[in-house]
Amino acid sequence: MASAPLSLILELTHRCPLHCVYCSNPLEMQARQNEVDTETWKRVIDEAANLGILQLNLTGGEPTLREDLAELIAHGREKKLYSNVITSAVGLTEEKLKQYVDAGLDHIQLSIQDAQAGPANEYAGTKAHALKLKAAEMIKKFKLAFTVNMVIHRQNISRLEEMIELAIGLGADRLEIAHVQYYGWAFKNRALLLPTSEQVKKSMTIIYAAQERLKGKVRIDFATPDYFAKFPKACMGGWGATTILIDPAGRVMPCHSAMVIPGMVFDNVRDQSLSQIWEKSEAFNRFRGDGWMKGPCSSCDRKAVDFGGCRCQAFLVTGDAAATDPVCSLSPKRPQIKELIETANGAPISSSPQEWIYRKLKDTSS
Repeated sequence: MASAPLSLILELTHRCPLHCVYCSNPLEMQARQNEVDTETWKRVIDEAANLGILQLNLTGGEPTLREDLAELIAHGREKKLYSNVITSAVGLTEEKLKQYVDAGLDHIQLSIQDAQAGPANEYAGTKAHALKLKAAEMIKKFKLAFTVNMVIHRQNISRLEEMIELAIGLGADRLEIAHVQYYGWAFKNRALLLPTSEQVKKSMTIIYAAQERLKGKVRIDFATPDYFAKFPKACMGGWGATTILIDPAGRVMPCHSAMVIPGMVFDNVRDQSLSQIWEKSEAFNRFRGDGWMKGPCSSCDRKAVDFGGCRCQAFLVTGDAAATDPVCSLSPKRPQIKELIETANGAPISSSPQEWIYRKLKDTSS
């Protein structure tokens, strides 16, 4: 039997006012009419609490577009779950935020694309930067834990120090600096997003210095870019080990990108209980443990540390979801990653809005 999960991620909707060039949502997103209803989400929250889950993450798309968000937060509080809303804050009003806080919201996470309005709006695909800054001022009026999330990449990494200072100025309790992970729309835009080796090296120096300088004031977390690591990360703490993610249509997955793996069948909370899916479903059990592993993972001392790395990344780069994550230095496919990095190192660092591949609004508005 699987150990108890720790975190539940509810993608309440794929509707979103932004069109981020590195969006982790799938290329084929769910339309509004397919979204799970309020009562089903509340039942899922009940079942999550019974499973021993501690944290409820409410995200999207843009979760504040759901009229029942306050009701779902209140239900999570009733079940003693720590609730976190991940938002672009576009369309977030003080009245709405007060409803969420009164309902029991513990934490809010705001995404900001850059320190400067021009490029921030370019990466978001819409004029959102000024609205985000106003939202941050509004958030600080309430007793909430406040995280600013900044995704860095080839085009904005030169402004990393400015981005850190902006987050401090906005009053963030925590700053999450995340290098782009190459799934979804980021995979489509990889050539424009993949940093150079020198950019990555400099960013690490800046982040370490900021962590030391701000110790005890602002917590700074960051994720090293996979392509530049010697060994892969333990993706989601291992496949089907700690996290349950449910998309707007009710399909239950172990991670954001699992849908890219062909042949996967994801059970739906409209049809089965969360505990049945967590313990028995084919999708959650496919890459649990180490029985699925091929060499070199099957004989590697690190297989209980990184669990072979990311299954989605293995498929996207090698075409085989059971392959060793190609970012691993022991993978026979590592030369493919090395070639991508060498290409990035030799290419000019520039972009224009015409070069990006954006998600179109029509994908989810119907």
